[in-house]
Formats: sequence, C-alpha cells, structure tokens
Amino acid sequence: MPKAFKIGRHFFDRSVHKVAPELIGATLLVNGTGGVIVEVEAYHHTDPAAHSYRGPTPRNVVMFGPPGFAYVYRSYGIHWCLNFVCEEEGSASAVLIRAIEPTEGLGSMRRRRGMKDERQLCSGPGKLCQAMGVTIAHNGLALDRAPFELFARAKKPGVVVGTRIGITKAVDAPWRYGLKGSRYLSKPFPLSTK
Repeated sequence: MPKAFKIGRHFFDRSVHKVAPELIGATLLVNGTGGVIVEVEAYHHTDPAAHSYRGPTPRNVVMFGPPGFAYVYRSYGIHWCLNFVCEEEGSASAVLIRAIEPTEGLGSMRRRRGMKDERQLCSGPGKLCQAMGVTIAHNGLALDRAPFELFARAKKPGVVVGTRIGITKAVDAPWRYGLKGSRYLSKPFPLSTK
C-alpha cells in the first residue's frame, strides 16, 4: 500500500455529518488487514436510531467518551459492527463502517469468512468485522493506535448519498454515504451524488 497521511483522533472531533462522507475513500486496517472504506452511515446523538439516543448504558458508554475511539457492538446477537465515535466528548455520535473494498490481508479475510469471492468479503458491517477479525475486544480502543491504522484518502472521490439500511426509526434521513461506482457496497444507492 502506498504511504498516505495517517488520520489522527482530532479528525473525529467534528460533526458526524462532516466526518462520515470524508471517510469514503480512506483506508482502514486492523492488524494489517482491511482496505478502502466504500460505505458508511452517520448516527447523531439526537437521532432516534442512534444507540446513544436514550443516554449512556454499559453497552454504549464508549460513544459518550472522547472522539476517535472504536465503538463495537453485536447486531441481532450475531454480528459485530464497528463504529467510529465522533464530535466532542459527551455528544455520543458515531459513524458505522458498512463496507470496505478489501486490499490488504486477503488470505486472512478469506479464511475468516470461509469464502473466496472478494466482493462478498466485506460488503456489510458484520461481514467486514468477521473478515478483519474485529470483536468486542476492539471496543473502546483508540483509532490512531495499533491494531487500528487509518489513512486519509488521496483525493476526493465521487460520493453517493441515500437513506440508512436495517433501521426502523428515522428511516428517511439521508445519512448513508458510499463510493460512487463501487462494486463492494452492501446494497446499491439511488442515483444521487454529493
């Protein structure tokens, strides 16, 4: 992978609505395994779909801490999901990492997922966590320290915008962002660009 500017925790000390689209095209590695972020969703603390909406709990307490940390939770009791905590401490907003284009550690990802199809390795939040070995052990870890590595995108890509997936509240909020033309998205986007 070519050398790129590393993203520090200060990057996340902004509105989740600014951070989320700027993560599209960035590179995420966990223990050297990962790739280019191609799809994310924003969850603001005033959003009824956000885990933090009703206040802190043992499950979501990381969201109320400082920005630039990983919030990992289990979805439907089955899949781990990776989020990046944003905004000032206490605001409890986060970006869900929905899909990446796998570029590093493909052999490890294929073994963990039990498949060879590169497009299916990380095309969903649970899939990418399984492929990259992300578990509850990563909850609360700083995003600018091992095992995480985040690299800024080299140029501003085309970004598509749509509504979020798999939620029952605030379903019309256009807070899902994706890399235009990517074949690694979890689901297609409507035809709009940002």
